[in-house]
Amino acid sequence: MSTADRRDLARNLGVEETAETPVTWDGLATTLDAKTDPEFVSRGREIRDTFSDSLDGELLRRERNALDDEIARLPEVRAAGIPDEPEGLYEAVAQPGWRLYDHLVETGFFEGIEEFLPKFTPEHVEYTARELLLSTSLSTGLDELGFDEEEKTVLLASIVNTNERLARWVPSNQIPKDVEFDTENVPPLHQRASGGALLWIRGLDRHLWQNRVIVTDSILDDANWHTAAMLGGLYVTATAACDIAAPDDERELSDGQLPAALTAGAAIQIVSQEELMRDVFYITDDVRAASKLR
Repeated sequence: MSTADRRDLARNLGVEETAETPVTWDGLATTLDAKTDPEFVSRGREIRDTFSDSLDGELLRRERNALDDEIARLPEVRAAGIPDEPEGLYEAVAQPGWRLYDHLVETGFFEGIEEFLPKFTPEHVEYTARELLLSTSLSTGLDELGFDEEEKTVLLASIVNTNERLARWVPSNQIPKDVEFDTENVPPLHQRASGGALLWIRGLDRHLWQNRVIVTDSILDDANWHTAAMLGGLYVTATAACDIAAPDDERELSDGQLPAALTAGAAIQIVSQEELMRDVFYITDDVRAASKLR
């Protein structure tokens, strides 16, 4: 992270960086106070009441654990370099994500939560980041996925420092009627976030294979990191879904943290797929590998 990124993160969360309170995940978690918002508590309770019986907790936990295993394989995928064929490395890593996604689509989960969650606003994003930081289960989950302190802080900044970008992702039920496309064919926002991330990952093998003569190590690094971030965001979404499906005595998220986890998971996937598109798929002359024919 750049100094400017850290400064923006601190300002957006309303804290001041000092030697005692560095702008890192742990530093911010020990600085910020919990602010329970009755509105979000109510939204979380409504989501639980709506979906606790329809979600398959066993399936969600199994595929979330499988996603954990695949994220752990990403260093191995990076070490392999450019794929030898147009399908394989990244496509395999994303398979548990697709099974999670399919179940959430089939149960109407994405459509349902769009009715309960507000659109992205600076206030909503700040509340989301605060609850994400203060949730022990979500923080520990990212630790277990292999995200270190710096990487977790980058994920946090991707939520907090991108208000304007996130605001462009409008819930399907709030798209103006006078747009030039048929709004009935636009999936719910959280479905677009997860499905879009998985589609970008699915296309990575072919893209890297087709462009192997101009792909650099830096591009391969970016592809690997943004894939990890997108799957990490999906893991946060899956954790929230698991918590909804769990018995009352096994739940780890409060009703107020639940909407924040769903929002954070979507935001990370949204920003990371946009970054992947910019850093990996748009290979301009100034970043491509030099031609060996010149």
